[in-house]
Order: sequence, then structure tokens, then C-alpha cells
Amino acid sequence: MKQVLTNSAIVVMFGITCIGARAQAPQLPPPDSVALDKLGFMSTFPPTGNQIINNENRTKYPQLRWTLQHTREEVPTRNIRRGARAASALPAAPIKLDDVVFEDDKGKKITIAEWQQATYTDALIVLHKGRVVYERYDNQMRPETPHLLFSVTKSFTGLLAAQLIHDGKIDADAVVAKYVPELADSAWGDMTVRQVMDMTGAVRFREIYTDPTTEIFPYLFASNLVPAPAGYSGPKDIYSFLKTLKKEGEHGAGFVYRTVHSEVLGWIVSRVTGKHFADLLSERVWSKLGMEEDAYVMVDSIGTPLQGAGLNATLRDLARFGEMLRRGGEFNGQRIFDQAVIDDLRKGGDREKFKASGMTFRPGYSYHNQWWILHNVDGAFEASGVHGQMIHINPAAEMVVVKLSSHPVAGAGFTHPLTLRAWDALAKAVRNGG
Repeated sequence: MKQVLTNSAIVVMFGITCIGARAQAPQLPPPDSVALDKLGFMSTFPPTGNQIINNENRTKYPQLRWTLQHTREEVPTRNIRRGARAASALPAAPIKLDDVVFEDDKGKKITIAEWQQATYTDALIVLHKGRVVYERYDNQMRPETPHLLFSVTKSFTGLLAAQLIHDGKIDADAVVAKYVPELADSAWGDMTVRQVMDMTGAVRFREIYTDPTTEIFPYLFASNLVPAPAGYSGPKDIYSFLKTLKKEGEHGAGFVYRTVHSEVLGWIVSRVTGKHFADLLSERVWSKLGMEEDAYVMVDSIGTPLQGAGLNATLRDLARFGEMLRRGGEFNGQRIFDQAVIDDLRKGGDREKFKASGMTFRPGYSYHNQWWILHNVDGAFEASGVHGQMIHINPAAEMVVVKLSSHPVAGAGFTHPLTLRAWDALAKAVRNGG
């Protein structure tokens, strides 16, 4: 296990749920010092020496900044086709947002441009009433570049499941074993689908990265996120790993964020539809929204999609997805999700149960259908992934923001208080026209 314990960067990158309370500020490298243009990774033919990124260093920092834009070059993936439909329009109506000023959580004034730099933003887009009012790319990102989204993936899985519930294909009150009998003897044997979707099911899944006996390690190995060490004899794929997890506590008692719930939900969706996540997402979302680019998802050694962490997509296509949600499930002349599905999502989950998570940096939030609900006056909701991936929808301000980042700190608790203030500043600015 020495390889795993000494290469902590691997664990940090794929510590999908390491979003605990805000920690003491670590010593971060100046953003300019870790810009890809300066680092020159994989830039010569062939790359040599410190330029090379491979399985040994792809999750170290700052190599991680390159990896997040080149996932398919490092690990197995499956394509999500956009189809033959012409790309849907994203009309532009630019507003000068770089110089918008707001106060950080310490009372210091900061601009939107400075916030982006301080949070190692790779790309940011802001839509207002369906028009692109702001779009910026940094760190070698381009409009056509797919970026790894980490746990934003969960929110796509959750929406697909919510639509299937609305269609009567899944019973939210049924136990998981009804759809996946292979899990009858696991933690999910007597857990309901609703408890999976809202992450209130009780499962022993510890994510202690200094302890190789905790369950996060076999998950990383089984999902092919981290190469298994020599002599590893545990599960070799995600579904085999899920069957080993046992119940710990009482189902429904409180919200505890666990990526394995998203993998189980994805298994249910595929079992009910008979379709791979990549094909289902292409059929129901990507091909209908008029996306500009294909997306793709990471897969394990037998092709199982990582439905809790593996989606990769471009900034503008994610903006289309967010705009569809803002419009209640309709976009590009297509009904993608029923209005009732979006209305239920926006209602959110149990805010009292959310407190069990200890995520004090998300005050007033709840979690529902694999989405984060702010319960603020604007009715905002969002998808979030480690290292700074965000899709933020503010219905009252008629605003959608997508932020793709490569922050050195994985956990959202480190940057989220500042990001909440940035959301408010952006909403005020677009309402006032800049």
C-alpha cells in the first residue's frame, strides 16, 4: 500500500466526497506560477522529463491542472454523442463583469476577475435570460475543451432517475433490491430509492485517506480511478465493490454525502432502462439540447460508468444544460425533463436532516435528487464537484453560471463561502445590466 499512501495527490483528486468543514488555509501556489502555459506539460514531440504526465503523476499538483482537461488521454472513457442536430444558439449580449466588486467573507473588497484567479478558474460563463453576458477561458481552456466535472456528474444521474420516477418506471419508495437484487445483502438491501437519491441511507463508507483499511481505497481501485497496488485482491469493478458495503446506522436519519449512493442510483437507472449511462444521456439530453461537442464519461475495467464522478463536458454545453433547467426542463424547442421534475427538484430536501452533514459552509442548504438547494430568496440550486466545478442556477435573477476550475484544494469548504458571495454579486450585476 506504500504507493497509495505516499502519493496523497491521487487520493486528494479522487476524494470525491472530501467536502468537510472549512479547514485552515493551506499554503497555495500563486495561480500564475501553475499556469499551464508556463509549465509546458506534454508540449513537445515527444514530451520529455518533467513535461510528461502519466499514471504516476497525473493526479499530483500542478499536473492535475492538465489532467482535468485531458482525462480521456489518461483513463478509459465512453463517448456521449451530441448527434446530428445543429448546435443551438447561445446569443451574446456582453456585460462588463470583471470589475464588479464585492466583499469576501473577511470584509475585503475583491473583483469578479480576482475571484476567478484566486479560485484557479479555468473557464467561466454567465447567462442572463438565455444570453451569454460573460465568457472567459484561462489556463489553456478553449470553448471546445471538455473538462472533468467530478461530482457534478451526480446531478445528471439524479435528474435521469427523477424523470424515471415521474414516468412511473421507478418507485421512489421501493427498496433498492427490487431493481438490483444483487444488492440485497448489502447496505442497500432495505434502503429505499428515495434515501439513495437524497443520500440519507446508512452505509459504512469511510473516506479516511490516511487509513488504507477504510472503504475509499477499494472504491478507488475498483473504479479504476487509482491503479491497484501489487497483490491487491479486492473488487475489480464498481458493482462488485458496492456489494461488499454494509449498513451502519439508521436509514433516513440524516444526510451524509457518499459517492457510492450515486453509483447505486446509476445502476438502478441502467437496470430499469437497459441502457448505458452514456447512451441514455446522449439520447435524452445531449442530442436534444443541440450541444456543440460530444461529452464523455470515465469507465471502470469492465465499462461501468462512474456516475458519481466521471462526466467530462465543455463550458458552453453545460451552460445550455443549466439554461434548460432554468426554463423548467425545456430548451431548443425540446421538452427534456417534465416541469414537475424540475419543480420537485427546486423544492429541495429536508433542511434539518442536512445539518447531520456538518457542512456549515453551506448554511440553509438541503440536498435533493443529487442536487444542492440553497433555499435563498432567489430559489437558487446548483451542482458541485471537487476542485471547483459548478453549475449554478438562479431562477429569480434569470441567471445561469458555470465555473470550471483546477483548485489545489479538493474540498468545497475551502472556497464555497467566497463563491456564495460571488453568486450574489453576479446576480445583482446582471439584474442591473452590469
